[in-house]
Amino acid sequence: MSSTFLLVAFIIYCIAMIGFVIGITGQKSVRVTDPENYGRRWGKIGIGLTIFGFLFHVTFFFTRWIEAGHIPTSNMFEFMTFLGMMIVLAFIVLYLIYRAQALGVFALPVAIIMIGYASVFPQEIQPLIPALQSYWLKIHVTTAALGEAFFAVGFAAGIMYLLQSVNFEGTSRSERWEQRGVEFTLFTLIMIVAFVVSVFSFKAAGYEAVFTHQEKILDQNKVEQVVTNRVEYVLPPIVKPYQSELVEMKPFLGMTQPLFEAPSWMEGANAGRKLNTVIWSILLGIVLYSLLRRIARKPLGRALQPLMKGIDPDDVDEISYRSIAIGYPIFTLGALIFAMIWAEKAWGRFWGWDPKEVWALIVWLFYAAYLHFRLSRGWQGKKSAWLSVIGFLVVMFTLIGVNLVIAGLHSYSGT
Repeated sequence: MSSTFLLVAFIIYCIAMIGFVIGITGQKSVRVTDPENYGRRWGKIGIGLTIFGFLFHVTFFFTRWIEAGHIPTSNMFEFMTFLGMMIVLAFIVLYLIYRAQALGVFALPVAIIMIGYASVFPQEIQPLIPALQSYWLKIHVTTAALGEAFFAVGFAAGIMYLLQSVNFEGTSRSERWEQRGVEFTLFTLIMIVAFVVSVFSFKAAGYEAVFTHQEKILDQNKVEQVVTNRVEYVLPPIVKPYQSELVEMKPFLGMTQPLFEAPSWMEGANAGRKLNTVIWSILLGIVLYSLLRRIARKPLGRALQPLMKGIDPDDVDEISYRSIAIGYPIFTLGALIFAMIWAEKAWGRFWGWDPKEVWALIVWLFYAAYLHFRLSRGWQGKKSAWLSVIGFLVVMFTLIGVNLVIAGLHSYSGT
């Protein structure tokens, strides 16, 4: 039942985003006789739909909590849907303060992408592993996600500022680097979308490949045992697991065997399948980006730039800064302080060098540098926008890349 509420929320968010797009584009249309009232009316429709969708999202969250018997933030599906909900909440808060319609055009798609990405992962309710059976799960994960949600809105505002300020017609070296930076950021988002679409497409087509491989483990008596694991692929296997045997593979574009084997140094659960996922994400991202660029007949950043006309860049810069300033102390509490307290209770130490811990620290240090440069060095405008964009890309790698590529104590949250 909870999945229905999530689906309804997802659809409403998409409609709300379209409402904001209509409001922004309509204000620039010569056919609109009263653009100010036109934009204000569609802005009210957009934020009203967003709040309505958020209520469905909250209903999903608590319904799932009742069904699972524990807070639904224990795996990638649950955490990413919760993060999407927090991004929408952060957007609503900042929209009600600044009334910036264009923010809905860029912040809502980030939440939509997060929910779509979450839907790729298994949605079955799973019992909590021992390390997660603590009330600190509620405190640590929710506050960390809320902090990251405000970073996401700061990222959206940063993209808006760059689209407005970068000279896409310029030919100097610095201007070309800025153009490439904007395109890379847009490509990263498109790559996630391409991955989500491809997984659902291959699932709908019933594609499957199966491998078996043997793994040595220690039992309760610390005696080495050899077990045979079964690894199932949804995407065609460009990479097979290390030292595995092919059981079944449906042909795809003439490919009946994997192209190569995952390297031995890649450790962790399903390392080969995760590497295969990363490769497919990059390849399909390139295809989708190239298609969109061909349709637009220009770089995507240049195609989106007209949406920023008439928007005060100082307001956008202020939104980005305020969003990060709100998110930073929340993230500090959730991702560092509460996380260290929980780590001491669960593993007997406040800090280890687990990859997720390291990257959470990198995120914290990056945004500390952002606030330092902003407040002490006067880095406003374009410099501040670049930092807000790069910072959230680091957050995304911490959330997605670490789970897909690097093995660690937090690998239970990936798949």
